[in-house]
Amino acid sequence: MKLLLDFLPIIIFFIVYKTTNDIILATAILIPATLLQMLYTWFRTHKVEKMQLVTLALVVVLGGATVLFQDKTFIQWKPTVVNWLFGLAFLGSQFIGEKTIVERIMGSNIALPEFAWRKLNIAWVIFFVAMGAINLFVAYTFSEETWVNFKLFGMLGLTLIFIIAQGVYLSRHIENSESNDS
Repeated sequence: MKLLLDFLPIIIFFIVYKTTNDIILATAILIPATLLQMLYTWFRTHKVEKMQLVTLALVVVLGGATVLFQDKTFIQWKPTVVNWLFGLAFLGSQFIGEKTIVERIMGSNIALPEFAWRKLNIAWVIFFVAMGAINLFVAYTFSEETWVNFKLFGMLGLTLIFIIAQGVYLSRHIENSESNDS
């Protein structure tokens, strides 16, 4: 359910674009859709994740610039900026604090050796940097419609592949909780 809620604004963007072939209108709808998603999350859970706030801010700023200047470039840069900011945050967590972001997010559910947390965190950094670069490659090399399709299906597919690969990596390094309790 959370995954669907997280992707709902981009699905709405995609549907509006496909029915109108107007990226400016789709972006104008994306902004309130993202805000409504955030409000729904807040009223339902009384908290909003920092990554969601960053995404909302960039949707408002870059989406707003897209609508205001009638220039699709701003919204096409949004996934890259989001991914690169996340990559920077994950990289920074290697050096700031006692735990990496990945360990803070997943550490209460699984136990891994310290080196595995660090490698996993670096894998996320590389993933975010690559996703940002791939987004720009698609935006500047292919048609607007191809970019819109990539934004929904390509990025989602690549993320799912990465998460599956992460699962394989985790399965090799998860420490048995029963042996940790002994």
